[in-house]
Amino acid sequence: MKPSTDLNETLMARARQVIPGGVNSPVRAFRAVGGTPRFVQRAEGAYFWDANGTRYIDYIGSWGPMILGHGHPAVLEAVQKAAVEGFSYGAPTEREIELAEEILSLVPSMEMLRLVSSGTEAGMTAIRLARGATGRNKIIKFEGCYHGHADALLVKAGSGLATFGNPTSAGVPPDVVQHTLVLEYNNVTQLEEAFALHGVQIAGLIIEPIAGNMNFVRASVEFTRRCRELCTQHGALLIYDEVMTGCRVALGSAQSVYAQAIPGFEPDITVMGKVIGGGMPLAAFGGKRAVMEQLAPLGPVYQAGTLSGNPVATACGLATLREIRKPGFFDALSARTRRLVDGLKAEAAQAGVPFSADCEGGMFGFFLLPELPQNYTQVMKTDGTRFNQLFHGLLDRGVYIAPALYEAGFVSGAHTDADIDATLSAFRDALAPLR
Repeated sequence: MKPSTDLNETLMARARQVIPGGVNSPVRAFRAVGGTPRFVQRAEGAYFWDANGTRYIDYIGSWGPMILGHGHPAVLEAVQKAAVEGFSYGAPTEREIELAEEILSLVPSMEMLRLVSSGTEAGMTAIRLARGATGRNKIIKFEGCYHGHADALLVKAGSGLATFGNPTSAGVPPDVVQHTLVLEYNNVTQLEEAFALHGVQIAGLIIEPIAGNMNFVRASVEFTRRCRELCTQHGALLIYDEVMTGCRVALGSAQSVYAQAIPGFEPDITVMGKVIGGGMPLAAFGGKRAVMEQLAPLGPVYQAGTLSGNPVATACGLATLREIRKPGFFDALSARTRRLVDGLKAEAAQAGVPFSADCEGGMFGFFLLPELPQNYTQVMKTDGTRFNQLFHGLLDRGVYIAPALYEAGFVSGAHTDADIDATLSAFRDALAPLR
């Protein structure tokens, strides 16, 4: 029963007085879907409870990091022990080495890596590293792919091929993005023409292999192959943004999935975050030794961070990675996610609602479209009004998905068959008004 006073509304009104929009990251504000954000009081396993004490089945998992669920005992123990030893030192620790070794063992395309505190920081530095290592300026990115809020990457596509980006955020001078070329995702012809026009000037190409900021859109195998071939041919660096997909869609990350279809495939630089920090502020970027040795203090590309390699964050990340690499973990996670997605598709088909969905490992996405989109333009054809109705229908029934049309969802090792069944039941009821 809903309380007479909604504490979420009370907290939101209070938050708006001291925090812009009442939130510290825009999508949390529920602006896209309407209504009042849920203020989380605590979380455990596959659930969280809001300020009113209402429990929700959680399918955002802090936007991906909570692959084990909230409060996993082994992770809690590691974090508590580390916190007692000290919060931050500003000096090296053995655990930084252990975490780096663990990540490198899972993602062999990287021979060295640098730990940082956020995905934005990792992506920004990967771009700087690509430019420093090649001596070039231009960067290719793809419309609908999000690589953090660094100025050079906050751009949208211009009109036609080879039109350089315009800022999509106030406060970003046009000069900052003049070297960023934005192309259509999964468009092989446009990609080839871009390299034909600008190949000798391109420092790197940055891409989400599965675009989780378009909800869930895979790069096709052919598109991925051509990205690799063209970067190699023209001396540009292929940067794989695996902040979301890293150790989430597979133990070896998305690049291991594509390597099954493209023998020998690997990127030059990989950007990681979320899962490797287990919920703590931690990210990384890495690549071949020759590229990484361009970083200070060995090379001319500067990067630094007071909290980089934080001892509590590294403890959390290391404990998380050791759990997810246990035999059978990813098989079970993938099967559970697939069961959810197949169930959603079956319910939508029964209701006669246009619907498509996809998943890989513990990451999934769905669209109110009859077929899976391949690029941002197609994604934008999703019925936003009906999605908002569906979102609130699920929320009212205790299921929390991303409060935005263009965000992926995440299943954790803590979700049970009963959770999946409850979600499908809620989905069935929430679909009724959409028929």
